[in-house]
Order: sequence, then structure tokens, then C-alpha cells
Amino acid sequence: MTHDLIVLAIGGNSLVRDSGHVRFQDQWFLARDTCRHVGALVEAGHRVVVTHGNGPQVGLILRRSELARGEVEAETLDEADADTQGELGYMIQQSLDNEFARRGLPQRAVALVTQVEVSSTSPAFTRPTKPVGAFMDEATARARARTEGWVVGEDAGRGWRRLVPSPEPVAVVEIEAVRTLVAAGFVVIAAGGGGIPVVRAPSGDLHGVEAVIDKDAASALVATSLSATRFVITTAVERVAVHFRTPDERWLDRVSLAEARRYLADGHFAEGSMAPKIRAVIRYLEAGGREALVTSPDALSEALEGRAGTRFVRV
Repeated sequence: MTHDLIVLAIGGNSLVRDSGHVRFQDQWFLARDTCRHVGALVEAGHRVVVTHGNGPQVGLILRRSELARGEVEAETLDEADADTQGELGYMIQQSLDNEFARRGLPQRAVALVTQVEVSSTSPAFTRPTKPVGAFMDEATARARARTEGWVVGEDAGRGWRRLVPSPEPVAVVEIEAVRTLVAAGFVVIAAGGGGIPVVRAPSGDLHGVEAVIDKDAASALVATSLSATRFVITTAVERVAVHFRTPDERWLDRVSLAEARRYLADGHFAEGSMAPKIRAVIRYLEAGGREALVTSPDALSEALEGRAGTRFVRV
């Protein structure tokens, strides 16, 4: 048995492959497939905390709210995050437990509804940039801005959408519960979708806010808070590349912290794709983390053995 603690961040797209596979049956299939790889890590002796994205799932909730407008009250973003933590946590928890049983392992999974605190004075609240919800034409978007108080903007030439704040995570509210559950031998599913965004009032009370926390940034905070020995992000590619999809494309095996900073500053990683992942890796290493990996789910075990993926280290 090793004593490694791995924080494993899986994307929301690990459960929704594309717009043609959004049914719950499709998500169940992908959840089971993803959990096969997690089961292999646990069987190898690693302790694991799983975090996950929820972008496609929150998008579906917001779309349902749009279609039911005038009939039922729309969900706020913090409520939608809570919904997806329950829904996806259930899928991952059951899939992991079934996988552990198939492998004859004693471990069990537990999904924890997790709040993540952000600062009420974050500049993000004055400059909303994260597109959410359905696409609209400009006239509809401006009308909704007037009636709903939304900030709206064009999204990469594809149409107009609502824009919401994306503040930096500052604390994981339930981190001690996560720590206790890990120590008791559970595989914990936490901080789904970047966590439910909350702010703390002067009284000390917590209140949900309409915002989106980057799931990779929140996952890095979980890894740092738990002093995880490894922070692992799974994505669609087996390794990270510079000059991606150009004649000079080069896949990376090992990257130092200084190199990661330079590649990010030089614009090698696209926003909305690899850039948030590299930024999260940098934060984890800067906070004292030992090693981070970016790889595909299928290559996960090989990456942990040093035979696949991109490995990030401080020096």
C-alpha cells in the first residue's frame, strides 16, 4: 500500500461526450467507463479524491429553465451547481462502488455536497466574463438584460449569451469533512463543478451567489488544502502540446514550473481549453505541491507510472 493522496479532476465532458449524447443513459455509460480507471488507482494502493466538471449538465438545467420560462421559477447558478453535485455525485459514487465490488476492494465512495468560498469584493463581480445558458440573437439578449438585469455579450461569433462572474476560489468550506472521510478510507467525490459558489457575510453567514468557479482552480485548491502528493487532471488528449495543431506541434513529457509559466505567458494554451488546466497546475506547484499530471482517462495508470501523460514538477 502506498500513502499517495491523489486529487483527480475529471471534466464535465467526461460524462457528456458531445451534444448527441446528453441522455442520462449516455452519462451513466461514460461514468462507469471513467470509474474503471479510478478503480485501478485504488487497487494499486492510492488514496483518491475525485473532483468533476459540470458545464454541460448546468447548461442543460439552464436550457430547461429557458423552455419552462413563465411556468416554473428559474434556478440560480448556485442552486444548479448543487443539483449537479447531487446528480453527478450519485452517478460517480454508484459507479465507483460497483467497480470496487467487482475488484474485490473494501473501499467505498461518498459524494459530498461542497461549497467553495469566493470573495465578495472579487473584481470578477464587476466584470462578468463567463458565458452560460442558451444562445440568443442580439435583440433578445439586450431585452433580457433590461428585464432580468443580466450582463450579456457575444460568444465567439456563435450568438449572444448571458455573462456571469468567475471569481477565484479562496476556501473549500467542507475541507475538514473531506479530510476526515479520506482518513477513514473513503474515496471522496467533492467540489463538483468547482463547488457551489458562496460568499461570507460580515456576520459569518454563508450565502450562495450567481457565479461560476473554474473547476480546475477549485480542484487545485482542494489538492493544496489536503497536501495531496499528486494533482491529476484528465482531458481529451494523452499529453499537453505546445504549437498545438501546427507544423511545429510538440508534445511535452516533463515540464518544470518555470517552463509552464513561460508556455502559458507565450499563449500556447487556449482559454476555455488547456489554459485553465495549466494555470491550476501552476497554482498547485507554487503552493508546494510535489507533482501534477495532465493526461487522458485511458492513460491514467500509465501516467502515474511515468509512461504517459505530461508531468509537471517544481524544478
